[in-house]
Parts: sequence; structure tokens; C-alpha cells
Amino acid sequence: MLLSGPGRGVSAVDERLARLRADAGLGLQIGVLRTGGLALAVGGDRVARLLHRPWRLDPYPVYRDLRAAQIAPGGGPVRSRTGITAVATHASCAAVLRDRRFGVRLADGRRRMDEGGAGGAAAAVFEPVDLSLLTLDPPDHTRLRRLAQPAFSPHRLVEYRAVAEDVAARLLDEALARDRREGRFDLVRDLASPLPITVISALLAVPAVDRERFARWGRVLGSALDGVRSPAHARQLADSTADLRELFGGLLELRRREPGDDVVSALATAVDDGGATVDEVLALAQLLLVAGFETTTNLIGNAVRALLAEPGQWRALTGDPSLAAAAVEETLRFDPPVQLTARVAHEDTEVDGVPIRRDHGVLVLLGAAGRDPAAHRDPDRFDVRRARTSAHLAFSSGAHYCLGAPLARLEAEVALRLLAERAPRLRVAGRAVPRVATVLRGPLRFPVSAGA
Repeated sequence: MLLSGPGRGVSAVDERLARLRADAGLGLQIGVLRTGGLALAVGGDRVARLLHRPWRLDPYPVYRDLRAAQIAPGGGPVRSRTGITAVATHASCAAVLRDRRFGVRLADGRRRMDEGGAGGAAAAVFEPVDLSLLTLDPPDHTRLRRLAQPAFSPHRLVEYRAVAEDVAARLLDEALARDRREGRFDLVRDLASPLPITVISALLAVPAVDRERFARWGRVLGSALDGVRSPAHARQLADSTADLRELFGGLLELRRREPGDDVVSALATAVDDGGATVDEVLALAQLLLVAGFETTTNLIGNAVRALLAEPGQWRALTGDPSLAAAAVEETLRFDPPVQLTARVAHEDTEVDGVPIRRDHGVLVLLGAAGRDPAAHRDPDRFDVRRARTSAHLAFSSGAHYCLGAPLARLEAEVALRLLAERAPRLRVAGRAVPRVATVLRGPLRFPVSAGA
């Protein structure tokens, strides 16, 4: 019987109906936004093209067009009908990232998508997950960054290198055994994904956790950087966020009772001392997972893909595995795992002589900066022996320079060096499946073989 008591049954039905209405409303909003954006892309809006197939599968021709438009006489930053201005040259990207007149929030401290009214609905689509430092300006950004900084100190990195080398060697043993049995292995599943997951777990002192679950959480949260794709995607984000909050919330409480020598213990102390709130610490832990896992996985995948696409480059690395660190830097320039970021003007200003209004958004195309011929000679050629003339911007710059950059470099260098030493005959063994995304770039699956 539907009604067995006052309100019983009805509340469950009402709740389900409300959820269905919310899903329908969100789906409609996403559909309108995507359809409108695709129409702009088809109509020639180059910034809109970065958000849609087929252009975002290979964004580099679009970046080239945007750079050309920017440096043309009377050009400057490219204004899109999406309401965003994009910068694509190395000089302009670096200038915006380092300019204190730009931040990641509106000038009054609100999120780019206001919490109220239509802006709140837009936030549900474009900013569905709180990723801590990525969404904060000083002084809150400075305060929280200072709390996490000790986790990436030089002596900590020595410890992480030992962990990374041990884990990478074990994973490669398993991958090569699979290769002998099956004729190939998946670089992402068997090495590039579990390596950073294991290291970030050690950094956070997370108890043993199913790495497949951890990988799934990281992929889902990483996908949020492109915004919500569908009501089902929104539910995945909500579920993954809830699971992570439960995991880190329990770990935070444990470290408050039994502190150790790890970053979560330091964050627990900050909560008790009033230096951070529980919500801030949980959001920071989420960021460390996404930044410490997804970006490194893509970095390793992009590096191996570029190396194997140019046999001479792979032979150079296998002939001298000490080039692994240089191969990492060249990948960060040539095909970075994070392709773009955004900034908001905190006052009326200008970029390359073009006025930028207060609270106007600027898309900073990191991937385009790495292929700028004004900063890098012969930029479309991957070369592990490249002489550096300009620093790449793959880890951003200025106040929001990536906190975990040394760890990402370390893990990728270890992975490439071991592959060069132990799998010198590595080759592509099937079609790679790319991540279809705008912000993050890398393979989801990448079959390779180390056999003769």
C-alpha cells in the first residue's frame, strides 16, 4: 500500500519526482549550452571549437590559427562569441598567468559562476567540484598552499622517488609478464595509472585502497574540469565526491587522534589550530588526488606516445636512459597533460593592447604556448635533445604554479627511464583510445608490446 502512514511513501515518491525534474532541467540546460557551443564552432568560432569534436581530439591546428590571429596586424587576444577571450602566444599566456591583476575568481571573491540564480545553475555545469587551490585567490590560496607545501619539500621528494622506483619496477614486472602471455599490455592501465595512485596514496598516508576505485574517482573528478556532460555524469561526480569525502574524512579524524608524519596529519593539526576548516582540508585532499594522479598518468601516456611516434627519439632514450628527464620536459612543452587554464580580470586592464574589462574571463592556452615558434624553435617537432630557449608553461606560472610539479616530473622520469632500460623494443601494439576532453589530454588506453 502506498500510504501506510502520514507522509510515508509520498515523501519517497516526491523525492524521486524532484530528482527526475532536476535531472530533466540539468539535461535541458546542458543540451542548450552544448548545442549553442557546437553551432558557434561549426560557424567558425575557434575558441568554441576547443570544446567540441572533432577539433578537441587534436587541438593544435586550432591553437595555430588562434596564435596567427593574435599576432596579425590589428589582432590581439581572440574574442569568442562564448564570452571568453583567449590568449595563445607564449608571451601573452605567461603575462596573464603572472599578472596579479588576474585571479581565478571574480574581483569580489565570488566564484566565476555566481552561487545564486542563473549563475548557480551555470556553476552546476561548469564548476561542479570544489578543487581547492585551483578555485581560490589569495589570501585563502596562500594560506592553504602553505599548509600543503611541506608535502613537496626536497627531503620528501627523496622519499617519494624511492617509492616511485619500487612501485614502477614492480608494475613493469607485471606488465612484461602480461606481455609475454598476451603479446601486449596497456601502458595506462598497467603502469601510467597505478604508479601515481600508489605514490599519492603514500603521500597522503591513505590506508590500502582498491586502486581501481581510486583510479575511477580520479578519472571522474578529472572529467569535471570540462564541466558536467549529462545528469548521469553529475551523479557520478556526486557519488565520487561523497566517497572521497568519506575516505578522507575518516582519515582526517584518525590523524587528529593519532597524528603521524604525513600531509593529512599536518592538515588535521591546522584544523585543530583554526588554520583551516574541515571542508577546506577535504577539498585540498581531493585536489591532491586529481592533480597527483590524472595529470601524471596523462604525462606518462603522452610522453610514450610521442617517443614511439618518432623512432629516432625512442632510440635516443634507450641509448641513453638519463635523457628521461629531458623527455619529460619536452613532453610538457610538446603535448602537456593540462592544455589550458582560465583567469578573470580583477580590474579593467589590457592584454597586448586589447582592453579586458573587470570580471571578464581569459582562457590561457598552455598547449598553444608550447608550440609557439616565437618561443621554441621548430615547435611541432618532438626532440628529447632540444636546447631550451624558453620555459614551458605546462605547470602554469605565477601564484598558481603547480604545487605538485616536482612530484609529477619525478614519477614520469622514473617511468620513462625504467621503460627505456627494461623494454627497449617497446612498440605500439594496437589503437590507442584518446581521452575526449578539452582541459586534460592523454590516452585512456594505450596497447604496447615489449616483445621482439
